[in-house]
Amino acid sequence: MPTYQYRCEKCRETFEHVEHLAEHEAAHPHCPKCGSEQVQHIPTPFVAKTSRKS
Repeated sequence: MPTYQYRCEKCRETFEHVEHLAEHEAAHPHCPKCGSEQVQHIPTPFVAKTSRKS
């Protein structure tokens, strides 16, 4: 399952949350530091590894 990064708008804490792809749209994680529901998803870059060489 993918790990998504979030940032709390209240205390500015950045944290990760593991979510299934199907539940990502409806997920509303709480900040683990202050418990706030005011969190924003932070887009993160990724690199896909394949076994084929270019």
